Formats: sequence, structure tokens, C-alpha cells
Amino acid sequence: MALTVCARNGPTVHGKAIWGSRAAKRGTLYMGTASVLAIIAGSCAGALVSGISGFAFGLMALCIWAWVLPPSFLAPMVVAGSIVTQLSALAVARHRVEWSRVMPFLTGGILGVPLGVLLLGVMNIRLFKGVVGVLLVAYSSYFLLAAPKRAVCAGGRPADGLAGFIGGFMGGLAGLNGPAPVLWCAVRGWSKDVQRGVLQTFLLTTHCITFVCYAATGKLTTPVLGALAWMLPAVLISALAGAKVSERISERSFKHLVLMLLFLSGVALLVGVFLA
Repeated sequence: MALTVCARNGPTVHGKAIWGSRAAKRGTLYMGTASVLAIIAGSCAGALVSGISGFAFGLMALCIWAWVLPPSFLAPMVVAGSIVTQLSALAVARHRVEWSRVMPFLTGGILGVPLGVLLLGVMNIRLFKGVVGVLLVAYSSYFLLAAPKRAVCAGGRPADGLAGFIGGFMGGLAGLNGPAPVLWCAVRGWSKDVQRGVLQTFLLTTHCITFVCYAATGKLTTPVLGALAWMLPAVLISALAGAKVSERISERSFKHLVLMLLFLSGVALLVGVFLA
């Protein structure tokens, strides 16, 4: 008997909600055709965009997944998909990674993630996401409409480490490890290849730490692993295709793509806060 998932009413069998059943209480998910197609579609969309830009897997995938999958599935799937996306993209362009630029971000991120996790039950996550959403919309709008001609060179590696720390902290607190390093790389005015190398290595490292935490806390249930089995092949193929496309786009197009994704990320956060 196939079980599908409805975002509002939960899983249903022949149109009848069964959240109260023993299977639903265990979080069991029997994949129906609609669920499988949604998983594959979200995986392809997220991985393709992330392969091109270096981030935003979750932003694109959740636009589809959030309508058909239980909330407990979403975070592990986003993290796992992001890990595969970054690994496949780095496999294509690993020779372009400048470790001297990457290491400050990694150091800061590794230190920031535990602090964010520690404060997870203390801070108002809804207010935090709202503030971040406003900042992302304001920043990306400004740079799209009136981009400054000079890059920021002040601060050196300590400033890069601080951006990584903020990204790690936001990732541990609310799963938002991307915006801070993405914003800072754009402010620095680095080339497309440098930005992708920094972002992909940073996101891969922080997501791996998060995934280990999920495994240690029992979030990788058998149903979640079943969803990952459908997701990962689509992610791998789409991420490699996105990485190939990225090699063909100009610096200007890449910059506008990053800013548009930041703008959409901010809008998505604000909509989520409003709906909550």
C-alpha cells in the first residue's frame, strides 16, 4: 500500500490521514509516486543551481520538498544533498581552490557551529531569521541596483575568519551557514573561481559537521535514509551538469546570479517568518 505525504495534513492512504497510526508515530514513509517524483525534482533543481553558483541547494530544493515531505525529513536531506553537491563540484574544479583564502573561513566556521548549536534553545529563531531576511534583501537589492565599484580589502584574514565564524554560528543556530560567507566574498570582489572555491569548501566542511551531529542524535532514521537513496543519484548528475555550466558563464553573470539567489533567500526567510 503506497503512502504519500501532504504538507498540511500529513501522510494519507486513499485520502485518509494516518498521523495517529503506529507507522506515522514511528515516522515511517512508504514512497508513493508523487513523493518520489517530488524528491527527484527538488534534488535536480537544487543541485543544478548549487553546481552553478556554489550554494543555494536548500533554497531551490525546499521549494518542492516542503509541499510533500514531513518536516523531519527536510533538514537531513538538505544537508546530505549539499554535501554531495559540493563534493561533485569540487571534484571538477579542485585545482582552483586557493587554500590560503579558504582556511580562515574554515577555522571560523568550525568554531562557530558548536556555539550556534549551544544557543539553539535560547535565541528567538523566528526573530533571528526575520532580521537575516531583511539584511539579505536590503544588501542584494543595493548591489543589484547600485553596485559599488571598489572591493573591500580591509581586515585581511581575520575578517575572513570572522565571516566564517558568523556563517558557522548561523548554520548551527538556524541552518543558515551560507549567507555570511557569500556576502563577504561578494564584498571582497573576488573572481568567480575564487568565490566558488571558498564557498564550496566552507559549506562542505560545515555541512559534514552538521550531518555527523544528525547521525549522533538519531535524525537519520530508516525512512530518511530511504528518501536519500532516491535523492542522491539525481543530486550527483545535476551537480556535475551545473559545474559544467558554471565554467561557461561570465563573471558578470555569475555575480548577478549570486545576488539574485541571495535576494530570493531573504524573501523566502521573510515569507517563512510571516507564515509561521
